[in-house]
Amino acid sequence: MTGTFWALVPAIVAIVLALCTKEVYSSLFIGIVIGGIFYAIETASGFPGFFNHIFTDGMTAQLSDSWNVGILIFLVVLGIMVALMNKAGGSAAFGNWAKKHIKTKVGAQVATILLGVMIFVDDYFNCLTVGSVMRPVTDKYGISKEKLAYIIDSTAAPVCIIAPISSWAAAVAGFVTEGENGIALFCKAIPFNFYAFFTIIMMFALVFLKFDYGEMSKYEKALEIMSDRSDSDVRTGQKGKVIDLVFPIAVLIVMCVLGMIYTGGFFTRMTESEGGALEPNANFLNFVNAFSDSDASVGLVLGSFAALIITVIFYVCRKILSFKASMLCVPDGFKAMVPAILILTLAWTLKAMTDSLGAKEYVAGLVEGSAAGLKMMLPAIIFVVAVLLAFATGTSWGTFGILIPICIAIFAPGNPLRIISISACMAGAVCGDHCSPISDTTIMASAGAQCDHVKHVSTQLPYALSVAGVSFLSYVIAGLTQGLGLVASGIISWIFGVSVLMCFLLFMKKKAR
Repeated sequence: MTGTFWALVPAIVAIVLALCTKEVYSSLFIGIVIGGIFYAIETASGFPGFFNHIFTDGMTAQLSDSWNVGILIFLVVLGIMVALMNKAGGSAAFGNWAKKHIKTKVGAQVATILLGVMIFVDDYFNCLTVGSVMRPVTDKYGISKEKLAYIIDSTAAPVCIIAPISSWAAAVAGFVTEGENGIALFCKAIPFNFYAFFTIIMMFALVFLKFDYGEMSKYEKALEIMSDRSDSDVRTGQKGKVIDLVFPIAVLIVMCVLGMIYTGGFFTRMTESEGGALEPNANFLNFVNAFSDSDASVGLVLGSFAALIITVIFYVCRKILSFKASMLCVPDGFKAMVPAILILTLAWTLKAMTDSLGAKEYVAGLVEGSAAGLKMMLPAIIFVVAVLLAFATGTSWGTFGILIPICIAIFAPGNPLRIISISACMAGAVCGDHCSPISDTTIMASAGAQCDHVKHVSTQLPYALSVAGVSFLSYVIAGLTQGLGLVASGIISWIFGVSVLMCFLLFMKKKAR
């Protein structure tokens, strides 16, 4: 079973069960059990091997992994900060402020999208921050939690994958081999990342065209009667002001950025360069290189803890919350994140099962086998394979690690197909991650919006697949026109893709009437 299609079966079963039963915990666990059975059969280790592989090699190993532990701590700290902001009345005050300045449902959605676009440093940070800040506003204007989760998810990974200064850019750069400048290659690939750009365009189009389709339309229509809900629906704090939400969020952003570049050695480089003359833009290059070398997990933990301490001091000094009241928010914040932590733990364990069965090697072999005779179609093929791999494994970064080295090995430097194929790999990985119920980003988007996870997946899937179809066709066009040069190919592909996307949306709006 190792290195064959069977390696993908545990993940496929878990995903299908989650979508059919609307129950994610048991679905993930059943997928894990199937993976353990396959491993025990393959290694002839019997029941002891099955038991140890699930709970020792799988669950325990994932929960003791330093990266995963860092992400869990970050989740808990953010949960505590959200509890603090709610207790201090900052969220309610922001809702009251938004009530005066954001007049319509369209305005509330646009504000949510713009906030998501602005927080491009890290997708985990994006998911939970946007949710906690905008949830009072979207609730007021009758925007469903499913729609909020879609907006959060669609401005997390898609924005990070087109931002040169982000944890995702650092991850992609780390997978570039042969001594090539990974950040430079990442920047060249940005214009061809059709899925990321088209997802953002589609969000704005849906907002301004004022319609939804698929499962999403059911939840949005159900809340239309609540769009004029009374002021009593928003809990108000006696002393809370907008600054009680804006200041902690601003501090959180600054501290998390500082934490990430600290782990990337930015301040060490600055200290070493103090004795000599600096080249032009040296500080900026140090900043970019620090992001490339950063450990996002550790950086986010350091930044969030620093922001938590500053927030508590800020509230105590303003006499909004006492120190004791602040500490009472700690267990409340932890409790709010328990569902997300449980799903993440099961998703990571399922990924460990598929990894042990050689799922990545199987997919890599498929790509290499298709490369010889279909080079013009390879960007589109890479996109589809990346979608399927990220969907089945729930990880974009793992997909980068498999496919980007293959793209680099197939095409020589200077070949336009090299850039287009790397872009297709990144776009497909984000798309598959966007669709997958076992993706950590998808799970945290649900947590940020306080939305049922399976409902988020089922409502988002039609939108993500629509953009995926348009992106696939755009990569076909890019591959066929690459002989004209990157600029001409990019312009033609963009015009084609945007035209098809808008025609599709106008058709769906007419059909929805």
